[in-house]
Amino acid sequence: MLISDKLETALNRQVGREMGASMQYLAIAGWFDRQSLKQLARFFYRQSDEERTHALKFFHFVIEAGGTVRLPEIAAPKGDFGKAVECAELSLHWEQEVTKQIYELVDYAQGDKNYIALRFLDWFVTEQLEEVSSMAQLLSIVQRAGDDNLLFVENYLVRRTPEAGAPDAD
Repeated sequence: MLISDKLETALNRQVGREMGASMQYLAIAGWFDRQSLKQLARFFYRQSDEERTHALKFFHFVIEAGGTVRLPEIAAPKGDFGKAVECAELSLHWEQEVTKQIYELVDYAQGDKNYIALRFLDWFVTEQLEEVSSMAQLLSIVQRAGDDNLLFVENYLVRRTPEAGAPDAD
């Protein structure tokens, strides 16, 4: 096996965290969809898909490293929000937490002198810069717009994301 038991356990835990994030972003997307804020919904549907993809990267890495995947229990996501800013704040907080979790995994891999795992985790370290930056920017835009001007946020997302106007598979 190319990973220690401790790293295997931590990677399995991260699979669950990423799936939990996917579910949380899906719940947020649904909330925005119910508010008829389709661009915000699309943004979070894509985030949900991305987090599931991250979970699968960890899942497959554990298998390829000779480990055993043990899927953890995943708590139900929060689904009721009073304001759009709550969704953005929750998302930023989550991405900051994920950054800490990835750093913890890097610490385990460094402690094991597991260079294969370190190279694998490098991608996630870089990805977290993009994720935290994106959510911080979204929060800032949502805060400036306020609840009465979320259509400005919708317009911003259309301009920022070329594929935002493309049909979804939903």
